[in-house]
Amino acid sequence: METWWRALTFTLGYNTGVVTLGAMLLAAGAGMVGTFVLLRKRALVSDAISHATLPGLALAFILVGLTTGDGRYLPALLLGAAASAAIGLWAVQAISDHTRLGEDAAIGAVLSTFFAFGVVLITVIQSMAVVGQSGLTGYLVGATAGMLASEAKLIAACALGLLVAVLVLRRNLLLVCFDADFARTQGIDTGRLDLVLLMLLMAVVVIGLKVTGLILIVALTIIPPVAARFWTDQPMRMVALAALLGALAGYLGVTVSSVREGLPTGPLIVLSAFVLFLLSFLFSPRRGVLASLLAYRRLRRRVHLRQGLLALARDEPIFDDLTLTLLRRRGHIRRDGVATPAGLAAARDAEHEERLWAIYRARYPDDALHREHAGLVPIHEVLSPDAIMALEAQLLGRREAVR
Repeated sequence: METWWRALTFTLGYNTGVVTLGAMLLAAGAGMVGTFVLLRKRALVSDAISHATLPGLALAFILVGLTTGDGRYLPALLLGAAASAAIGLWAVQAISDHTRLGEDAAIGAVLSTFFAFGVVLITVIQSMAVVGQSGLTGYLVGATAGMLASEAKLIAACALGLLVAVLVLRRNLLLVCFDADFARTQGIDTGRLDLVLLMLLMAVVVIGLKVTGLILIVALTIIPPVAARFWTDQPMRMVALAALLGALAGYLGVTVSSVREGLPTGPLIVLSAFVLFLLSFLFSPRRGVLASLLAYRRLRRRVHLRQGLLALARDEPIFDDLTLTLLRRRGHIRRDGVATPAGLAAARDAEHEERLWAIYRARYPDDALHREHAGLVPIHEVLSPDAIMALEAQLLGRREAVR
């Protein structure tokens, strides 16, 4: 228990604390960038970029290894991965812009080709007389346990810079994501801004190689934004929530892996992000499964109660068990099915409101379409008093005309 508490409070060790902070900053940056990528409907591009880093990573290892005898120099590896990812990104753009193939086909071609080339280069590296071959495969799924404090500080600094860049560009990025044509009329170069967004995404992938690996880093750019979408409709709140959920996933993943020896940090960070997504999916008060089920149950009961009251007002028989149960619980009918005085009064009110709603739908058909479940809630909670008075006057006029 003491070990858990020390891990949760960043007192388990200096290197562990630095790694935890670096992972949190990286995951927060990935969540923020991933939100814009998701809103721009380009989530699959992150998969292509991540797999395209492998050949550059391997080539950088070969060059550094042949020069110094040890290829494990993180800045050079990240630089090689970035160069390779940039080439892969350019290839995706070129294929989708200059051929009849869609972006998804271009992503599939680039992803598989670059990853296959990288695997071949890793096989070549295994036969080289240099130091560090065994650690290179850690970049596939992350190797946080073997991370040095200097490497963690480099990753944290890069992630912090990424967060600042996203905060500075957030308004223009949101404008392009939601209405690129309007953004162009405002003088924004949407093509350049799209390129900047993809470069930020590439930076997330490259920085995250040491933490979660090139295979799993894609999850940090997709899962936190998707989880945040369950909680809000506001874009900037979604960006903030995605960053918060990403940071929490990084914190939990590193904490669990530091407490239990031998557990891989990268996969645990992704699994933590998935747990947060699952909780959002189930328990979000806006779009969660539980909230949807409760809303459906409330709507079903409202429909049955409304129809039951209208049936009482029109002296129609009621056979549905749920309707009878709801009317009985509200005291509108007795156990033998006979309406009570309170039930008859409620039925007259329901019938009256139904006639008002009928007039409203006839007079304002377009507006009535936007009134969700009109008639299932009291009319005074939906329409203004002046609107209700106008409907009452028209209903009274109809009655007098009938007489």
